[in-house]
Order: sequence, then structure tokens, then C-alpha cells
Amino acid sequence: MPKIKLDDLEYNTEDLSERGVSLLKSLQFVEMRLREIEHELAVHKTAKNTYTQSLIKEIRASGVEPTVEGVAAEDQ
Repeated sequence: MPKIKLDDLEYNTEDLSERGVSLLKSLQFVEMRLREIEHELAVHKTAKNTYTQSLIKEIRASGVEPTVEGVAAEDQ
């Protein structure tokens, strides 16, 4: 018998009403989508970090100087 655990209590899914089964399917769908979104977010964070590090290397290689507190060094 398949079971589901909610609030640390287990329930037999075969005992659910039609509405309960429908809600369970919706819950399972949302959980699956959340996992997919979490994986996608991890990919985007990795890409962001890679682009950031590449940009820092490019800035250093091209000799661009940082500004001081938002003011360009040549304005001081």
C-alpha cells in the first residue's frame, strides 16, 4: 500500500477520497516543479559565478581601475 507522510504522520494513499487523490497529485506535481526550479537556480548561480569571475579577470587584464566609493579615480 503506497503511503504519504504529512506532519510526521503516515497515511495510506489507497484510503484517500477522490478529492484527496487529486490534492495528492497536485502536491506531488508542485514538489516536482520545486525540485526542477531548485536545480535550475543552481545552474543559474553557477553561471553567474563563472561570468563574474571571468569579468573580474577581464577587468584586471585590461587595466581598468576601480572607483573609490562610487567616484571614478580620475574625478578625485
